[in-house]
Amino acid sequence: MKQGRLWVWWLAGGLAAIAGQYVLREGSLTASLAYDTIGALSAAAILLGVRLHRPARPALWYLIAAGQIVSVLGDLTWEFYDNVLHLSPYPSVADAFYLGCYPLLAAGLLLLVRQRRSSVGDLIDAAIVATGAGLVFWIFVLHPVAAEAGRSVAEHVVSIAYPVMDVLLIALLARLFTSGGGRTPSVHLLVASIALMLTGDTAFAVIPLYSSAGTHPTDPIFLLSYVMWAAAALHPSMAARPATGRVSARVGPGRLALFGVCSLLAPALLLVPRIGQDPVGRLSVSIGAGALILLVIARMSGFVYEVRRRSAELAHAAMHDPHTGLASRRRFELALGEALTAGRPQVVLLGLNGFKNVNDELGRPVGDQVLSLLAARLSAAAPESSVVARMGGDEFAILLVSASADEARATAAQLASILTAPVVAGGHELYLGVAIGLAGGTGLTPVEVMRQAEAAMYAAKQTGEPVRRWTPALDERAGEFVRLGAEIRAALDQDQFRVVYQPIVELPSGRVAAVEALVRWEHPVRGVVSPAAFIPVAERNGLIVELGEWILRTACRRLAEWRAELGDAAPRRVSVNVSARQLARPRFAATVAAALADSGLPPACLAVEVTETAVFEGGQAVIALHELRALGVRIALDDFGTGHSSLGLLQTVPVDILKVDKSFVDQVTEAGRHTVIAEALFQVSSGLGLVAVAEGVETAAQAEALHRLGYRYLQGYHYGRPVADPDFALTSAIAGQSTSAIAG
Repeated sequence: MKQGRLWVWWLAGGLAAIAGQYVLREGSLTASLAYDTIGALSAAAILLGVRLHRPARPALWYLIAAGQIVSVLGDLTWEFYDNVLHLSPYPSVADAFYLGCYPLLAAGLLLLVRQRRSSVGDLIDAAIVATGAGLVFWIFVLHPVAAEAGRSVAEHVVSIAYPVMDVLLIALLARLFTSGGGRTPSVHLLVASIALMLTGDTAFAVIPLYSSAGTHPTDPIFLLSYVMWAAAALHPSMAARPATGRVSARVGPGRLALFGVCSLLAPALLLVPRIGQDPVGRLSVSIGAGALILLVIARMSGFVYEVRRRSAELAHAAMHDPHTGLASRRRFELALGEALTAGRPQVVLLGLNGFKNVNDELGRPVGDQVLSLLAARLSAAAPESSVVARMGGDEFAILLVSASADEARATAAQLASILTAPVVAGGHELYLGVAIGLAGGTGLTPVEVMRQAEAAMYAAKQTGEPVRRWTPALDERAGEFVRLGAEIRAALDQDQFRVVYQPIVELPSGRVAAVEALVRWEHPVRGVVSPAAFIPVAERNGLIVELGEWILRTACRRLAEWRAELGDAAPRRVSVNVSARQLARPRFAATVAAALADSGLPPACLAVEVTETAVFEGGQAVIALHELRALGVRIALDDFGTGHSSLGLLQTVPVDILKVDKSFVDQVTEAGRHTVIAEALFQVSSGLGLVAVAEGVETAAQAEALHRLGYRYLQGYHYGRPVADPDFALTSAIAGQSTSAIAG
């Protein structure tokens, strides 16, 4: 039998045994022994539950088991009086055992209650329930028993002791019912057992007072209470720690109904004729009603306090950033609105560069630590009267309530210097850049000031400046970006773009080894629009993804056609430029695979060109390149040598081709630094087994100098400009002339 279901079998067996005992003849020895056996087995079952489930604090269960055992001893003592001595003394030693079980049970319940952390409101709730129930118990049980005539002092004391103990259990039951946190099934079973025990005690005391019937019907109630005690101990949840938490401010319909019933008990009792006409009854009801009123007032005061506390917490949470403790965006905007009304505020908006890389590679906990450290720096460096806020993500803002434009720039320059200092977080020394936008003045709305500051900050990021102040020219540029973006969308729909191809020549053979696919925009009004004008806009608004896929498919299809038409005379490879936005798409490799499959072009015939900035931050971009390499596509690193970590990228990025930037080719015919760098770059590529392609070759002299340095692949206007239909034979002839000149 599984331990987890043992309590179910025990409960089922106990109910069957109680039903069997109830049908036995009242007062028979068999019925008495069955009664005692159920009680003894319940005590044993409690000890078994402790052994099986190993609770962290078994003392409360041992106390409950001890109380159960003492109660069984009382039953056995009474059976001895009744069946052996044929006596029915009252009070007797059996009463001592019966009364002795109550303190043990109460002590166990008290330990259970103390495990459950509760608020003052929970204590008041328990007092309301206990006062209401205790008032009813006093009116109908305790007072009639105490006032009953014809009894000795001992009989009165014992008779009163039982309901007094019941009142103690009522108080503990109310305390357990209203305690904070969730209640386990084991606790629910304990509550049921206490309720049954109180019901049995009440019936046992009330039946003789108000009728001449026997108390035998109460026996099954006591037995069921025994069974419930044991079921609570056998349930696996008896070993679970009760959930802690405050429930004072969360009062459901059930609890409100209970409070309402308890509060209405006092006036309802006055409607009972016997109580309303009895001076003691009226006094008892008055005292109980007064106590309930005071408790309800205290509870309502607690509600008001709790609501105010929660409101203050919510207000603080709304006005402060949870990670850094700085002001929130909402608080900053409110302060900015007040400052614009009173003076000439300046806004310093800061955006971190490279923070996404920290989150992606080191994890969000390290990123949060970096933000907290930088926030502390900002708070320490900002002027005392300023408002420092985190606007969201990696952006911060400082409101200078009353400052000139020059003072704002000086503050921004100081902050830029402070923020670019290394940050030690998570065992790493990190360097982050910062771009700062400035805006402010009079006659503006908070929304307009923030828009201007954001425009200046993004302009600083694009130009690489640490600080940039907003000017009307930024809005004009932004407007042009918006208009140009709309026209790019229309151009894609109206097929205004063209793909052109520039040859890459192999020396000394002079044949066209590859072509680079480039895009041109033939605008119906503007004419030919330079890629330098529309590519950044397409990058910014995301249209570069659609445009790039179209270029990729067009280039693959075109090379497949040349291979079919020209055979060995066709270029071996086509290079297609890919943007950072395209690489950031998780399924970019699948897009390339689909383009190759649709055109029938082998993967080895395609080279994907990426810039150093597109893959510098790593993450999904580098993952995409590894996926492309797995397909068989070659990877070219464009404009090599111009970035700030070119050599470092060769350790993390899968590269097949290095395209040496034009800036190292322009002066390669002159002895000096550029020639040394060009030669060093070739040596690096050769040592790593990579193909080096020199870009921007415009003269035969440059081609000759590069050939002497070891370069075998050249690209530039000397061999042909980008055109839609290149003449490979003509290009080869020009390359052949250059080769002859080199050989001569």
